[in-house]
Amino acid sequence: MQIITKFDMSNGIKYAGINCIVHFISESLMKYLIIFFTLFYLIPDACPQAASTYQGGINGEANLQAIANLSPNSAGAVGFDTRYEGVKGSVRLFDSLLTSFLLVKGRDKYIEFLSDIDVVNNNILFTHPKNMQLMELPSDDVKELIIEKEGKELKFTTTKGVTFKKALKENKFCQILVEEPYQFIKIPGKLFIEANFKGPYSVDRRYDEYRPDDKYYIEDKNNVFHQVQLNKRSLTKMFPEKKELINSSFEDNSVEDSEEIVVSLLKKF
Repeated sequence: MQIITKFDMSNGIKYAGINCIVHFISESLMKYLIIFFTLFYLIPDACPQAASTYQGGINGEANLQAIANLSPNSAGAVGFDTRYEGVKGSVRLFDSLLTSFLLVKGRDKYIEFLSDIDVVNNNILFTHPKNMQLMELPSDDVKELIIEKEGKELKFTTTKGVTFKKALKENKFCQILVEEPYQFIKIPGKLFIEANFKGPYSVDRRYDEYRPDDKYYIEDKNNVFHQVQLNKRSLTKMFPEKKELINSSFEDNSVEDSEEIVVSLLKKF
């Protein structure tokens, strides 16, 4: 009896221990299950941008097409503005390398090569006679440049040391059109006009442009150069005593080029 009682008591203790362990495990398991299911239902609400919002197939294509059709300038859309069309014209006088003869300051012989004039940066562009690499020569180093074009020899010097009624800021190239009795020169230039198509009051010009902007000067008896316009009024103002000859020259319909009219006129003075 004692043995059995002792055995039963020990078994009771064992059973009681097992029940406690099972009960503990059950409670813990329930807690984890509750936490798991709670998170399972909360995650979709916390992350609404998950896979449930993705639209593929036809719906996806329609949405992408809607985005593609947005203007690149519309608020909320990031795109590339493809309206800019580049640059028209160039800084060069002829846009072609022509046979030329250059006299450098301090030398007494002309150098023959192919060249053009960069009238914006005041350089001569030329090809090296051996490796044909395009090079530059600043106007300060130039004494005289003769360029052959369409059977004519165009003579250029620079404005360095020349007196102008309104002083020039740079040493520019100038073409000698008439040497005497009154020297008549042309300073070739290019006016840069910036593209204008982005603002609310733009003119919808979608390209930058270099436009010819030549200026003409005539030397007076005191060796001072005055800027003139190629018309009767401007020339008459400079040479009032030649008014009748100036008027008749411009009324001659056989010559349409104003530059040629003034060249021919000055040679008659």
